[in-house]
Amino acid sequence: MKEDEAREVELIGPVERVLGRVRGARGGPTLLCVGGLHGNEKAGVLALRSVLRTLEPLAGEMIGDFVAVAGNLAALERGCRYVDRDLNRAWTANRLAALRNGGSKDTEDREQMELLQTIERVVEQARGPVYVLDLHTTSGFGAPFSTFGDTLPNRAFAEHIPAPMILGLEELVRGTLLAFLGSHGLVAVAFESGQHFEPESVDRAEAGIWLCLAAAGLMPESRLPMLPLCRKVLQREVVGLPRALEMRYRHNVEAADGFTMKPGYRNFQHVTQGESIGFDVRGDVAVGEASRILMPLYQEQGEDGFFLVREFGSFWLRVSYVLRRLGVERWAHWLPGISRDAQDANTIVVDKHVARRFAKQFFHLLGFREVEESGEDLVMRRRRFDEARFITRGPTPEHLM
Repeated sequence: MKEDEAREVELIGPVERVLGRVRGARGGPTLLCVGGLHGNEKAGVLALRSVLRTLEPLAGEMIGDFVAVAGNLAALERGCRYVDRDLNRAWTANRLAALRNGGSKDTEDREQMELLQTIERVVEQARGPVYVLDLHTTSGFGAPFSTFGDTLPNRAFAEHIPAPMILGLEELVRGTLLAFLGSHGLVAVAFESGQHFEPESVDRAEAGIWLCLAAAGLMPESRLPMLPLCRKVLQREVVGLPRALEMRYRHNVEAADGFTMKPGYRNFQHVTQGESIGFDVRGDVAVGEASRILMPLYQEQGEDGFFLVREFGSFWLRVSYVLRRLGVERWAHWLPGISRDAQDANTIVVDKHVARRFAKQFFHLLGFREVEESGEDLVMRRRRFDEARFITRGPTPEHLM
């Protein structure tokens, strides 16, 4: 990758499901990279092709495996986010069960089953833990960032990417590929490298891939002379931004809403409470609290109008790490107003009348995520594989099918 290299963000030639695979001379971890899960996000596919060209001659020095796959081939061919439905909102238990029972009906059903089978083969052939980097871009401009289910191994993996880390997305967006893979023992991080059609998004995606390749342990840093430049490419885009932020709000939109974002908003731009940032059939859409905006919607397809995030201080990152290392979550059900679910030891029920103040924030620190909030109860579940022993070596992945 050259520092001053410029490219058009367009695909040349057909895209295959498996973009390429480099098998190391010795067994070890697998880094699985997914590009183009949304068909209008092509930067990841281009970056993967570039990395494959450079990495293939180094196979004899590599430990483990590097696998690059494309997500939604039909949408990539058409250049749209999806054809019938969003492929990155479909990895739920009910839909996957229907697919496994032959319930394939639309374009994304077929894409999802093929992608699932491909990833399952990667898991079956893995010679060690499996790390996943899911490459995306956004319709709005602004700095790159990573997001992931907040487990200790996911966080440790994401920390190798010098860009803001976004916590809590999986509580607001259901059915992502990332959450599904993470629940089966794959260390999984998504990287948003910039705006869809911004040539620099390809460079940032490529930088993220090389950094994750080293972080997963496929190659020693001494054999990857491009890493200092990769860090520089990302660091210069995020000057002055917090290292970690937490999701506060998702603005859901439907076709009937007629939602339109006002022009000019960028990722991580400050917004004030009451600020009108868009409009729909009901009138102005205003911000509910002072925060930063993330992923403002500037495309026709998509159910996420925008997100609001706020800084999650480095002090609290350290506190959550210590609390989880100490296993404090094992005694959480002893607290007033907290009970353990009778069917699942990793799930707790919070009586909001007794433990309403800061309950959600506290259990976030312990590694729980919100499952349901209704009436008097808040249901939260501890994420699987959230253990410090998986930081240095990821868990053994489970079968997906």
